[in-house]
Amino acid sequence: MAKINSSIIKRLWTSVSKYGMYLFWTIITMSGTALTELALPWGLGKLLDHGFQGQRMHFPLWYVPAGLIGIFVVRGFCTFTTSYLMSRITVNLLNELRAKIFSKLLHVPVGFYHAESSGRIINTIMFEAQQIVEMIKVSITTLFRDSLTVIALMGYLVWLNWKLTLVTIILIPGMTLLVRGVSKRLRKLNQQSLEVNGELTQVIEESTRAHQVIRIFGGQDYEQKRFEEKNRKLGSYTMKSTVAVSFTTPLTQILASIAVAVVIMLALAQARKDATTVGDFVTFITAMMMLLTPLKRLADLNGPIQRGMAAAESVFGMVDTEAELETGRTIEGRARGQLSFRTIEFAYPGQEQTALSNINLDIAAGETIALVGMSGGGKTSLVNLVPRFYEPNHGEILLDGMPLSELSLKSLRQQIAMVSQNVVLFDDTISANIAYGDAAPDQQRIDYAIDSAYLRDLINEMPDGLNTTIGDNGMRLSGGQRQRLAIARAIYKNASILILDEATSALDSESERAVQAALDELMQGRTTLVIAHRLSTIERASRIVVLVDGKVVEVGTHAELLARDSAYANLHRLQFSV
Repeated sequence: MAKINSSIIKRLWTSVSKYGMYLFWTIITMSGTALTELALPWGLGKLLDHGFQGQRMHFPLWYVPAGLIGIFVVRGFCTFTTSYLMSRITVNLLNELRAKIFSKLLHVPVGFYHAESSGRIINTIMFEAQQIVEMIKVSITTLFRDSLTVIALMGYLVWLNWKLTLVTIILIPGMTLLVRGVSKRLRKLNQQSLEVNGELTQVIEESTRAHQVIRIFGGQDYEQKRFEEKNRKLGSYTMKSTVAVSFTTPLTQILASIAVAVVIMLALAQARKDATTVGDFVTFITAMMMLLTPLKRLADLNGPIQRGMAAAESVFGMVDTEAELETGRTIEGRARGQLSFRTIEFAYPGQEQTALSNINLDIAAGETIALVGMSGGGKTSLVNLVPRFYEPNHGEILLDGMPLSELSLKSLRQQIAMVSQNVVLFDDTISANIAYGDAAPDQQRIDYAIDSAYLRDLINEMPDGLNTTIGDNGMRLSGGQRQRLAIARAIYKNASILILDEATSALDSESERAVQAALDELMQGRTTLVIAHRLSTIERASRIVVLVDGKVVEVGTHAELLARDSAYANLHRLQFSV
């Protein structure tokens, strides 16, 4: 655990040290705050000795309010400047941490999203990153300012009376033992709390996304119980952490009271023997009492540090997730689109069951291949290997004779457009969704895509035309409109390879005929992989590949496969039997 902590602390310090100038002036202003702590007991002692015992004051009376106000003006300036500079550091650091996590999320393998819930990811970016910067802000402020204050006051106490100061020092080892005693428990509680916080975020995210399903199927009570269970669990961990942290406060105060009582007794005894003035005594006691507050803050620092360290482990764990390899050859210009699958074997990470087995398939450039079969047959698994969302366990896939594993992912994916049955749109304008990924959109291509996907009437009806914002995942559009907008996006990209996963599934009959005509035109000169459950949509495919349990069992045209009266013919009869 210590090794992990030192590694995390080193990474955090590397991040913070980039703001060295801000940090330098922060330490300077903290030092100013610490020095003002000495001025108050010193001034109070002088005032008691020379202002209230009938002795003539050696300074004008107006020095008293001027000095008091001056101390607090300097203190206020230093405190404000410290807070401002620390906020500049932590805001920049928070932005940097979140940007690193988000950047990594854009480049991790697809399998990462199968292992991590969206709630967990959101929680890491928003909450845990915030926990880290809060820890840094509190830690730097407390460690530097309060440590400087403690050092200054301890030095002053030693100068005033080193014998009495030895009694004060007993506070430090006692508080150290307390901090060590609760650290281990706090660390475990904070890790568990972060896990439950991610689970709670997931429940909220799912309930928001699935609000229609919840209402239709009457899942309100179930979701309420799920939320309350996670919420109660989170509250329980919070209370346990609070108890662990708060336990140090009364014990610290007891130690402090013992030290103060002993010091007072010794000081009174010493005053009888020596010529100790009232001012000297009050100065010492005041400085000693002022020492207790920064010592308590240093003891209480353990809680935020443990929370921040637990959050840092989670955040850096996500930042360190292995990204997809970006290296490889670049495809010059537009690929012809010839695909070859050579003895492909594939199983999803962490699963023993094989999703694809001994796949051998050659697809000519411009050919339309329809993949059919029962659910779980391997159709989606096969097409997911083409853009290298996953890598085959054995065998290789070639594009125009070049192994996909030797091509850069960016170059490969520039050659591919995809329309999935699960349409994904962005809360942006219609125009931005069509030209998504293009830094310099071409209006003529946008217009062509709109006309080809039969979206012109929809655009004309919209209040802001192409600049109309469509809402979260296009929720302001109907299912068919969302599907056609996704098709327009694929048309705009004009890629050499087209993957259609039930691309017309959400369309009514009239829209389906219109869009199918556009797709037929789009597929000309492009290699197209079509996943279709409705066999009527793929009868004109160049070839039909039938997959059963991850294996290719039949390949041929619609007429050829019907004539064989085998797997495809059985699927056809199931769909068209009355």
